[in-house]
Amino acid sequence: MTALLRVLVMLALVLVAGSRDTWAQNYPDKPVRVIVPFGAGGPADVFGRVLAQHLQEALKQNFVVENRPGAGAIIGTDAVAKSAPDGYTLLVMSNTHTANESLIPVRPYQLMRDFVPVSPINESDVMMVVNAAAGVKTLKEFIALAKAKPGELNYASSGPGTPYHMAGELFKAMTGTNIVHVPHKTSGDMRTSVLGGHVQMMFDAITVLAPTVREGKLIALGTSGKVRSLVMPEVPTIAEAGAPGYESTIWLGVMAPAKTPQPVVDLLNAEIRKMMVRPDIQAAWAKQGANPMNMSPAEFDKYLRADIEKWAKVVAFAGLAQPK
Repeated sequence: MTALLRVLVMLALVLVAGSRDTWAQNYPDKPVRVIVPFGAGGPADVFGRVLAQHLQEALKQNFVVENRPGAGAIIGTDAVAKSAPDGYTLLVMSNTHTANESLIPVRPYQLMRDFVPVSPINESDVMMVVNAAAGVKTLKEFIALAKAKPGELNYASSGPGTPYHMAGELFKAMTGTNIVHVPHKTSGDMRTSVLGGHVQMMFDAITVLAPTVREGKLIALGTSGKVRSLVMPEVPTIAEAGAPGYESTIWLGVMAPAKTPQPVVDLLNAEIRKMMVRPDIQAAWAKQGANPMNMSPAEFDKYLRADIEKWAKVVAFAGLAQPK
């Protein structure tokens, strides 16, 4: 390479970097799409809209939420993976995505290859409940019943790979029980099945279940966090009630297509982290049993990789992976 050519290459690199920095400084100068690959009304949709509203106010641009559910979150997620890496299409994701990495090996994308972590949003415990017709009132009684009747008890979920499904599989693996998974299309269908006594057990959001449990329509056996839920402190954790070490939460986060400029990722992360320390957000989410999560992109990357590994072990142990 001649000296002149080297100079021209260096000049081009400087110009590209300069234009990219200038472009990033102007971000966002048009509406941003926020894709939620789940149905309306669920945690990802509800909290995703709160996030979009905050970013819209902070960055003075429209952040438009679009629900793109289907195929275990794959349809909406793939749409984001195929979008331009310019920060104008974001993905609201959850531990459904980290479970799907091993549960559904054949996908049109790979999470850690085709996306860049931006920030987590929050995490929530879930509650394990049974229909009164199951004839048990404590977790230990349920475990004893399941072991006495292997393959005869069922648990409902809102679909393969969802946090409710994986909470059930983790419970089975840790307690050595054989309980049949009955997937449903939606969370509402799942609840209807358990309330109607067609399925004995399910894991579901604590805030959704609290009124039903207090009315005596369902029996709470435990909550899934490390400590008792502030929403229903009278209910023990699953770990203290009979399955030591058990923990399974629903968490949400934001990712962007791979190669999204780092200044854009950093800007979004900084604004989301500001949201996480707002007293009004913390108070509102506490009433819903949700805890804000505050991480840098690098910390979130590490968290995602650890969660992928966690669920891969559960999927392998239970033999859940779909055929390649």
